[in-house]
Amino acid sequence: MLDLLKKEPACFARNCFPAHFTGSAWVVSHDGARALLTHHRFLNVWLQLGGHCDGVESTLETSRKEALEESGIEGLVLASPRPFDLDIHMIPAHQERGEPAHYHYDVRHVWIAPQNAVCRISEESYDLRWFTPDEMAALPLGTGMVRMLEKWRGLLARRGGQESHGVC
Repeated sequence: MLDLLKKEPACFARNCFPAHFTGSAWVVSHDGARALLTHHRFLNVWLQLGGHCDGVESTLETSRKEALEESGIEGLVLASPRPFDLDIHMIPAHQERGEPAHYHYDVRHVWIAPQNAVCRISEESYDLRWFTPDEMAALPLGTGMVRMLEKWRGLLARRGGQESHGVC
């Protein structure tokens, strides 16, 4: 990630290939007991919210923007300015957009949803749903998602996690 940042001036642009930065949001319920995932249309998997920086040189700002756009939740609160997770993953080619297979250098931040958050599904998703850690663990998750799930479980264990019943 540091090499890309140092060597590629356009690393925050979507058309920077073979890799560019993205910003993601691990959105948790107000009590931290559930996380919001999107069933991504193009990739057809459950993921955290997030997307392209589109030239914005702040993955934190990108994660905030993408969380709002993809969930519709107003009033998200940043849990920490420090990234929750860093991940490099391959994205398959997208024929309609003329994009080759490439890497996302993803910087992930945690956002806390307000109590009684109201969400809406964006055009980029098939579904949007809150999951407990156990519900999430039952999904077919990639390596990066499993790592974030385990980090989240660690945080919940340290604070004596409680159940939430939030739904979109």
